[in-house]
Order: sequence, then C-alpha cells, then structure tokens
Amino acid sequence: MVRLILAMEIFVGNLSYSATEEELYELFSKYGEVASITICIDENTGRALGRAFVEMPDNDAAVKAILALNGKELDGRRIRLAPSTRIK
Repeated sequence: MVRLILAMEIFVGNLSYSATEEELYELFSKYGEVASITICIDENTGRALGRAFVEMPDNDAAVKAILALNGKELDGRRIRLAPSTRIK
C-alpha cells in the first residue's frame, strides 16, 4: 500500500505583531515537521501585519495542528488557523 503525503500551508491570523518565526516553529513542531514559516511584513513600514503562513510537509500533522491550535492564545491574542488558499 502506498500512502500519499501532501504538504499543507496553514494561514495563521490574529498574530501578535511581535511574534517570531522561532515562536511559531516551537508551537507547530509539536505536531510534526515544519518546512517553512513566513511572517507577512508591510512593504512600506517593515512592520509585521499580524499574519503568517506555516508549511507542514505532512497533511495529517497540519490538520492536527489546526484543530489543536485554532483559537489558542499566543502572546495575548487568540490565533486563527485555516488551510491556506494563497496562490504562490
């Protein structure tokens, strides 16, 4: 039996503007391998926009992370998670 493993990119919203890639890595890596983290930055000001994208190579691990972390508090804010619909 061959099992197909699909990567999933997760949208993370309502982040603290001071959230770091390291914090997100620590949070998401509890559920599986993290391939990449991108914190969205305003091009004009260089400040964080309060959202990020986390890519996890294992779709099942990504779903577990979404179910476990959606609505959890991080740096005083309840983060919102969903599968990304971003076109790369």
